[in-house]
Amino acid sequence: MLKQRALKLYRDTRSDSDTELLARSTPLVKKIAYHLIARLPASIDVEDLIQVGLIGLMEAARNFDASAGAQFETFASQRIRGAMLDELRSGDWLPRQTRRNLREIDAAIHKLEQTLGRAPGEMEIAQAMDIPLTDYQDKLGDARGHQLLHIDDYARDDEEHGSSSSLLDAFAADHAANPLTQLDDAHFRARLIEGIEQLPEREKLLMALYYDEELNLKEIGAVLGVSESRVCQLHSQAVARLRTKLTDWTAR
Repeated sequence: MLKQRALKLYRDTRSDSDTELLARSTPLVKKIAYHLIARLPASIDVEDLIQVGLIGLMEAARNFDASAGAQFETFASQRIRGAMLDELRSGDWLPRQTRRNLREIDAAIHKLEQTLGRAPGEMEIAQAMDIPLTDYQDKLGDARGHQLLHIDDYARDDEEHGSSSSLLDAFAADHAANPLTQLDDAHFRARLIEGIEQLPEREKLLMALYYDEELNLKEIGAVLGVSESRVCQLHSQAVARLRTKLTDWTAR
């Protein structure tokens, strides 16, 4: 199916300028794929991501408007990454128990932040969850890639009573406005920036190295002096902290 879609898009991309853009930007697809695969379970094949990314690249080439003032690489990066994330989100590859563990971690972090007035340490979180530190770190490791899940994972749900409220509903309750436009609201961005600023220094550095500098996990481990698996744990913990901040904000 992916190959057929890619072939159709390639045939639709007819102009010499589009072909040139594709040839020049193909390495960008691999770069983004390998950046994403570093924080995904081993069951995810990087070649599948690359193939999906190429589809995103061809769609970008077909829809790019140079007169808009944006660089093609910037425009294409968004389409490529978006295509890969959409493909990942289309499959329910994170076990239910892992999602449950994530919610427990989020709840523990949220409660401790309210009590302590600061970001809790790993030992404090493990103690709050009444589990050994190693078990808590294992749960963080199992959560690798959870930040790629549906936006509805920010929902405040009650599994016992079968009720839930979507983050999208919080921004577009009337279902009239474009949810993506609403999510791009300046206040949401400000809250996210504030949450990042409140991260412990090592986690803040990790996020900057990964998202701003686009280092892979092995490179970040070398900078921090820790193993790649430890970087995964710290990344999952940082994302969990941010999830609690954003959930707090949407609950207002």
